[in-house]
Amino acid sequence: MTAASAPTLRQDAQVIALVGVAHGVSHFFHLILAPLFPWLKSAFSLSYAELGLLMTVFFVVSGIGQATAGFVVDRVGARAVLFSGMALLGLSALALSVAQNYPMLLAGSMLAGLGNSVFHPADFTLLNKRVSSNRLGHAFSVHGISGNLGWAAAPVFLAGIAGVAGWRTALAAAAIVPFTWLAVLFVFRGLLHTEHGHAGAGKQGGAPQQEGGALAFIRLPAVWMCFAFFFITAMALGGIQSFSAAGLRDLYDMSLASATAGQTAYMLASAAGMVWGGFLAAKATRHDRTIALAFASSGLFSLLIAAALTPAWMAVLLMGAVGFGAGVAGPSRDLLIRAAAPKNATGRVYGVVYSGLDIGLATGPLLFGALMDAHQPALVFVLIGVFQVLAILTAINVGGRTARRVAAAQAA
Repeated sequence: MTAASAPTLRQDAQVIALVGVAHGVSHFFHLILAPLFPWLKSAFSLSYAELGLLMTVFFVVSGIGQATAGFVVDRVGARAVLFSGMALLGLSALALSVAQNYPMLLAGSMLAGLGNSVFHPADFTLLNKRVSSNRLGHAFSVHGISGNLGWAAAPVFLAGIAGVAGWRTALAAAAIVPFTWLAVLFVFRGLLHTEHGHAGAGKQGGAPQQEGGALAFIRLPAVWMCFAFFFITAMALGGIQSFSAAGLRDLYDMSLASATAGQTAYMLASAAGMVWGGFLAAKATRHDRTIALAFASSGLFSLLIAAALTPAWMAVLLMGAVGFGAGVAGPSRDLLIRAAAPKNATGRVYGVVYSGLDIGLATGPLLFGALMDAHQPALVFVLIGVFQVLAILTAINVGGRTARRVAAAQAA
């Protein structure tokens, strides 16, 4: 990118804002059903396992679609793919709002998962190609923060409307969110134009292009270690998103409002952690070490919640501490993946790697739902902590491989 064509601060900020809010909308739809579980459980006489399956089908479809979407992004461009995903989210909320039975809920959840599948490969391709490299750490930080704010907004928005006007009205109102931002994206579509295919070569950092065609990147061990990292951390996140509120209620005998406050504290603290994490990522050279320290503290706080040794009000604060540690790791995580991605394969790498997130989020609700049906709420938080600690091993592995590759390249 030449000096004459380099983005200005204003252009960078506009692109970051447009993509960031879109990411927030996608995360809002991660929780399009979970805050409504009390109403859906009663309306359709569902078990916790059946409720967990609604989350599972969402993320199974999203995971499969995400790996595919990465190839589409690299071929046709990120902007068109992002627009299609936003439209599908709005349609899914409308479909869920008129569901008459459990199969219709499953179908609506699948449609939402299909819409969600496009965001990570499209978002990160746009950020890598349209934002100055010296601002990418902050761009990834804002991207993560907006996602967490989407998570935090969903329970308040959906449960608040459902409590007053019913769950169908809440879902119909949720459809307004993606359709509104789709209109904004269309107005500013010029800022989101990217060259695609081989024309976009060399505009982002990362590993050198590998010989062997479009699938050459799958031979890189670091890519699959990143996939494993996302899968493990998503297992923990699946427990937090789907059943942390129910687990807190059973462990601490707190009200639904207080338990939901614990979940919201996690999301808001995670967003705050990403602000700090963005500054750390901009200065650090070994992002795996930042991730290790952040997840170690987060895992220990989760185990403390499981022990149920504190008052209920403190458990809410501990949920915030768990979220803060996870948030600090976010920007370093995304830069770690960027370093592992070959040139010309940004969409494909992010699609495959982030499909690990969806697979973990698909598997987690089934596991944690079964624990809740077995009346084992403490094990929910024990496993959340264990998964976060295990993620440290994969992050260190990726960081070590990347450092060795860079050292070898410099020596050559």
